Amino acid sequence: MPTAAEFSADEIEAGRALFTREWHFSTAAGSAASLPARRGIEVAFAGRSNVGKSSLINALTGRKTLARTSNTPGRTQELIFFRSDTALILVDMPGYGFAAAPKPKIKAWTALIDEYLRNRSNLARVFVLVDARHGLKATDMPMLEHLGQAAVSHQIVLTKSDSVPTVELAERIAATQAALAKRPAAFPDIIATSARKGGGIAELRAAIARLLSERSR
Repeated sequence: MPTAAEFSADEIEAGRALFTREWHFSTAAGSAASLPARRGIEVAFAGRSNVGKSSLINALTGRKTLARTSNTPGRTQELIFFRSDTALILVDMPGYGFAAAPKPKIKAWTALIDEYLRNRSNLARVFVLVDARHGLKATDMPMLEHLGQAAVSHQIVLTKSDSVPTVELAERIAATQAALAKRPAAFPDIIATSARKGGGIAELRAAIARLLSERSR
């Protein structure tokens, strides 16, 4: 599985060890008032509806049903927090770009996400998931703008990469990097993953372990 991010054997092992822990659901927040106290170090996962956030979280943690998966767009309507016995907390964000949701619900999601991104001092990075078969779309741009305005470190993770030929995937990675070049809060490396076949999961675990190590110093 091609990836634009490189990690040492020690970092790969650190990522593996981090995610062999027992992960469990911690809490859910549907409004700014219900956000949990700022403890630990959070990494969040954002992306269009049905991009594969829940499947990726399950693959990372080795738990088939930790995060709920669904073929119904917009099912995740809250910020869902998962944790283990480490300082790391995983956050599954509501999928965006699903226009069929009621307008008040979309407004509430937008307000919640804006509050979370702007005022979460322990948020180390947002991984923005993008379907490798399609690349960045117009529906991804508002989230990237939110992240840039809030000066939140973010990184693109390509999902479903096993469905894209190797040459085309390399081109997609290059095109995505070029699109992010003018976004100072965007981390330049792209990680291509497949929750179904496990490609890139070790690298994503290593990236998170590296981030945890850096923030813990």
